[in-house]
Amino acid sequence: MVVAQAVRDSGAPQSPVNLGDAGSRERLTPAAVSGVVRLAEIWRLTSVEVCALMGDVSERTWFRMKKGAWSGSLSQDTLTRVSALIGIFKALRLLFSEPLADEWVKLPNKGPLFQGRRPIDVMIEGGIPKLLLVRRHVDALRGGL
Repeated sequence: MVVAQAVRDSGAPQSPVNLGDAGSRERLTPAAVSGVVRLAEIWRLTSVEVCALMGDVSERTWFRMKKGAWSGSLSQDTLTRVSALIGIFKALRLLFSEPLADEWVKLPNKGPLFQGRRPIDVMIEGGIPKLLLVRRHVDALRGGL
């Protein structure tokens, strides 16, 4: 699956990163873990919420990741989820002021995608398809589509 865009030293885009490649996943994992740790702090996510959003990460592994004591490599599935979460975070920061941008995922939303539920709950229950829908939704709100 193709998710991230690599950039050459010249700034010209390269072909998208192949997350099916073990070497690519190994190279991207430290930045992805660091990003999710910071995102979890900003969004004030519980360990249960973070693990559910990441898909196949246990709470024990999550605690080791937070402490910097985990040296594994994230799966293609988990990197896809992280990519969507970081994209949602970035789009929210572009769309709203900081307090609302950081609280948005935990606020009930009347939009048709959420039907009065919190975006975080929709993303957890719907997995990758809902994560990507929420990302597209936020991008569309800010005029990015």
